[in-house]
Amino acid sequence: MKQTTNAIVMIRPVAFRMNEQTAVNNYYQKVLDGLLPSTVNAKAQQEFDTFVEKLRAVGVDVTVIEDSLETDTPDSIFPNNWVSFHENGDVALYPMFAENRRHERREDILDTLEDKGFQIANIMDYTSAEEDGIFLEGTGSLLLDRANGKAYCALSPRADEELFIEFCEDFDYAPVIFEAYQTVDGERKLIYHTNVMMCLGETFAVICADCIDDKKERKMVLENLKADKKEVILITEAQVNNFAGNMLEVRGTNDKKYIVMSASAHQSLTAKQIAQLENHAEILSSSLDTIEACGGGSARCMMAEVFLPKS
Repeated sequence: MKQTTNAIVMIRPVAFRMNEQTAVNNYYQKVLDGLLPSTVNAKAQQEFDTFVEKLRAVGVDVTVIEDSLETDTPDSIFPNNWVSFHENGDVALYPMFAENRRHERREDILDTLEDKGFQIANIMDYTSAEEDGIFLEGTGSLLLDRANGKAYCALSPRADEELFIEFCEDFDYAPVIFEAYQTVDGERKLIYHTNVMMCLGETFAVICADCIDDKKERKMVLENLKADKKEVILITEAQVNNFAGNMLEVRGTNDKKYIVMSASAHQSLTAKQIAQLENHAEILSSSLDTIEACGGGSARCMMAEVFLPKS
């Protein structure tokens, strides 16, 4: 199994704003005072377009889908939470915590990929769990080490343990389960998505071990990464707050590897961390300040990787 892909799907926003339904447990979101919603959306579109240009310039195959105004989907820019695409032709659809995020799931996006020659064999639909108030938000909640057959999940209101285990059984992954915390107003609160504090590359892992308060769990997670011969690059909670955990390794022209992150994530890294990452791949960063502030997500959340076979 490949860990990285050249093909990604990205959704261009039309009504991006801070989603009041996700802010209840995404403590990274902020209200940008004094900015009209149209201004916020225009800034997000500008950041999005520049980011796509940078990815395409190095040969990443980006399928851009325009969001629709018909649905009130302020977070549509983060498609990796509702869908994942797998090498055997499976597509997984995930149950979403925020009701207005459930409208992001669009069949026409799958049709577009099929029109491009990607083959979809089977759809694994977990969305009925929403009726029971059970959620698992795609590759935000679960980090797939596709090559080593492991899936990492920090449990939270958006990542249910039983459903995660069911996913692992369906897709043949060994589950690695833990809890990750951040400090909010002096209190330790669960981090809403695993991919905020951790990134899995082919030969490296970026992780904020300090977020895993339970020492046994922390040791277990780090031992799993080291057992798979990944160089573990530790980041701090302050760096997590700058979205340094929210990176993704992708492939460009001639299969060249890139580690994609936001400008704020890049700027938060130390020279040593940058050197460690550059041993594995070239860094590609782009300014996503508006998207990060209002959306509480960053570069990795914006990219849904496509591993489907091509005809």
